[in-house]
Formats: sequence, C-alpha cells, structure tokens
Amino acid sequence: MTSIVKARENDSQLLSEIAKLTFIESHGSSAKTEDINVYVNEQYNTDVFKKELSETKNIYHIIYRDKRPVGYSKIIFNTPYTSSPIKNITKLERLYLLKEFYGLKIGLELFQFNIDLSKQNNQAGIWLFVWKENQRAVNFYKKNGFLITGSHDFKISETHSNPNHQMFLRF
Repeated sequence: MTSIVKARENDSQLLSEIAKLTFIESHGSSAKTEDINVYVNEQYNTDVFKKELSETKNIYHIIYRDKRPVGYSKIIFNTPYTSSPIKNITKLERLYLLKEFYGLKIGLELFQFNIDLSKQNNQAGIWLFVWKENQRAVNFYKKNGFLITGSHDFKISETHSNPNHQMFLRF
C-alpha cells in the first residue's frame, strides 16, 4: 500500500537521504564519481532541504510504500518557462523513486498526484527538464503526453553538464 505525504521542515534529513540515493541511482553514471558526490553533498544536504522546505513556493511530497519512504517530488506553481506565454504553469522540478521500486507504478502514482494537485491549483500545464540519456524517464514523460519543447544544460560541476530535454504537458 502506498501513501503520499506533504513534506515538512522536519523531513529535511529524510529528503536528503532519499535525494542523494535516487540522484546517484539515476544520474551516477553521467559524470565522474567525484563530481556526482560533490554535487549531491552540496545540493541535497539537510540544510538545503530545511531552507527549501521553509519557502512556501516549494511543494515537496514523499511517497511511502508499506510505510517505507521510496521516493519524492518537488513542484513549484506559476513557474513559466521562456518559450511559453502561459503564466500559470507548474514546474516539476523533481520526481525520483528508488530504483528497486521501478516498474511498480509507484512513480506514476506520484506523478499523477502532482498533475492532479496542479490542476486543483488552476495550472494550465506542467513542464520539466529530463536528462536526455535517461531514456526510461524520457519515455515515461512522452507516454504521459509530454512534448519536447527545448533543451537545457544541467550543470553537475565546473567541468561537466548533462544535456536535458525541456518537456511540456498542457492540461
């Protein structure tokens, strides 16, 4: 059984642990190990999550399976991107699931939860960046109606960036 819970400031340690592990599982092969380790330790530490969770614009959710945290998401409402004139668009900044839970439709459940939440908050669509080489994720978003609308370089370190698709789904 799964449940989705809105994350609070006291979840910063848990989010840090899940974020580091899921990022390494999904992006660990995209750059040198030392670059990945520096990135996750700087971007996904407890202090960063405490700060992000204190900002009301950042909406984090944790998905549990049988009371075990197995993934998380982050959305931001009213975050248009440059190639769209629409202002009421949600940015899906993160949607990560522990690799051992792939294929169980848990990621789809968390994704649909965020779509529904966006629609309930009068958003006209949702957009995201996804690493071009993460074919599983690219296919997931395409299967769920997203279109590739641009590209973006996601900076991992001073010497490495990952090429990302910018994708959009209009409701």
